[in-house]
Amino acid sequence: MRKLFSQVMLVSMCFCFVGCGYTTRASLPARLRTVHVQTFKNNIDFTSESFSNVYLPLLEVDVTNAIVDRFLFDGNLKIAQEQVADLVLNGTLTGYQREALRYTDNDDVQEYRVQVIVDLVLYDTGKDETLWTESGFVGEATYFLTGVQATTEASAVSEATVDLARRVIERTIENW
Repeated sequence: MRKLFSQVMLVSMCFCFVGCGYTTRASLPARLRTVHVQTFKNNIDFTSESFSNVYLPLLEVDVTNAIVDRFLFDGNLKIAQEQVADLVLNGTLTGYQREALRYTDNDDVQEYRVQVIVDLVLYDTGKDETLWTESGFVGEATYFLTGVQATTEASAVSEATVDLARRVIERTIENW
């Protein structure tokens, strides 16, 4: 009985040390070490009727900066000049949406969701090929107009750009 118990313990310990296989390393090939993020182009039609005539100045710069900051935070790829970068990320802002999520008893809007929508292309300069393209890639955030959680639309847009940056880096690094 004691021998069986020790064998079961040994096998159990082996499984514990093997783990589930999760890693924080990038799933990119080892030769890919640097990335260049081009300044995003803003192709949002601010004059359309469906947009509510809201203009967000320099949103493309904010999105670019958020993505660069997230690459720096992540640390798997270093930021480099385009001429020496292993990867080049191109992006275009294609949409900004604000939609009501929650209403008060008086049918006043209580909570909104904002979405920043982009099209992306990741290009491998070494192999001279496109690794992936994504259309309609979204970063989003919500904000309340009243109550203790009340914030501004501008702060929600900032949160949405950070969310977008997190998702872009996950798509690039983890390739899921």
